[in-house]
Amino acid sequence: MEISPNADPPVCKIMNYSKYLYEQEVKAKAAKKKQTKVEIKEMKFRPKIDKGDYETKKGHILRFLSKGAKVKITIMFRGREMVHPEQGLNILERLADDLADYAVIEQQPKLENRNMHMLIAPIPKELKKKAKAQKEERTSDKDA
Repeated sequence: MEISPNADPPVCKIMNYSKYLYEQEVKAKAAKKKQTKVEIKEMKFRPKIDKGDYETKKGHILRFLSKGAKVKITIMFRGREMVHPEQGLNILERLADDLADYAVIEQQPKLENRNMHMLIAPIPKELKKKAKAQKEERTSDKDA
């Protein structure tokens, strides 16, 4: 195998081709193992959701986020509920505020036909560390 064709004289190396192919295969497998597949989970809400149901669904969303999945939140409107889309928007905003420590909004709430969608993603680890440091800094300032 030619290593450096531009050198004078050109540099070559004798090698076992089957061993080379095996090493390439091992590298490809290792790269595939380290690869992460982003999952998108969906949680459906209704505009007239009660507090207990809201808390339960919020807990499910937190579980999805902790596993690294993105979450698509859908508010489904039926019949006359379409007259008040602001109720659905209020639920999505409340959810975004409650999950601010765990997730970032990737896609703002958007009304499509009879559904309102919002996409949230878990906060990257680097941002979590920065936020934690800032929070500790603020608490130390308050104590002083």
